[in-house]
Amino acid sequence: MKAILIGILAALFFSVTFILNRSMELEGGSWIWSASLRFMFMLPILFLVVGWQHNVTPVMKHIKDNPVAWMVWSTIGFGMFYAPLTFATIYGPGWLVAATFQITIIAGSLLVPFLSKGKKQRIPIQSIFISLIILSGVFIMQLEHASSVPVIYVILCVIPLIISAFAYPLGNRKMMKVVNGELNTFQRLLGMTIASMPFWFILSIYGLAAHGAPSTSQVWQTFIVAVFSGIIATVLFFYATELVRHDNQKLAGVEATQSGEVVFALVGELLFLSAGIPSILSFVGMGLVIIGMILHSVVSALGNRKKMMITRKVSGEK
Repeated sequence: MKAILIGILAALFFSVTFILNRSMELEGGSWIWSASLRFMFMLPILFLVVGWQHNVTPVMKHIKDNPVAWMVWSTIGFGMFYAPLTFATIYGPGWLVAATFQITIIAGSLLVPFLSKGKKQRIPIQSIFISLIILSGVFIMQLEHASSVPVIYVILCVIPLIISAFAYPLGNRKMMKVVNGELNTFQRLLGMTIASMPFWFILSIYGLAAHGAPSTSQVWQTFIVAVFSGIIATVLFFYATELVRHDNQKLAGVEATQSGEVVFALVGELLFLSAGIPSILSFVGMGLVIIGMILHSVVSALGNRKKMMITRKVSGEK
């Protein structure tokens, strides 16, 4: 239950990404700067945080010992997650992008058999069924908007988000295996930011050549995204996944809490971007998302209680 609540809080901070990325797009800012500046701002902030704890050296040593793994999975977990997600804001409002990104709920569960070592693990079917409730809500919320959008816009919004939805849990879980508990959450976040820098530098060079320098407004907005979403939200989410990293059922539940981004992003756009009020169907969809989140939380709590009872019973028998 603790991990689920932390995941929901992370979703709140993550929603800042969708709101401000859409804001920058409406102001004419390039998606390239919205993506790359976020991680460039995150780097010095994380160095200060981890340096204050005197924990930078272990991070650098770990990267030096496993350079290929760090670069590959950090580029996937950060680069291939965030660049496509930011690109998608060109073709849809923030709440729609947040809604479509919830494919990551299913993606996280589908990746289980491919990430398991040793004992073969099956896809957590129960989590899949509950996630389908969330995705049905997401579909309903998109229905009204999608009916008025050209097909090419739908394709250019959905395909990048499918890539993003699979890249985030894949990179996160692979890095957890590489780190194997040897680094804390802040250290792992710093390491992944450092290892993904080549990707962001290359992307920003292209952005400078193609679109010129970012505006002052875009710089400030990406800084806010870096702090709220890049630092606070990511640390909370990583911490939540660390708490349940040995339980695929609960891990899928934590990843499902990110569906709350849809609700938070929609409210944020209504308040700050003067977006139109959703239809009744959209509210029905949000209701399904919330119900799905609650079911994930309940199943996680019941599963933990059952395990505790079995453990006590076995200990009592001994």
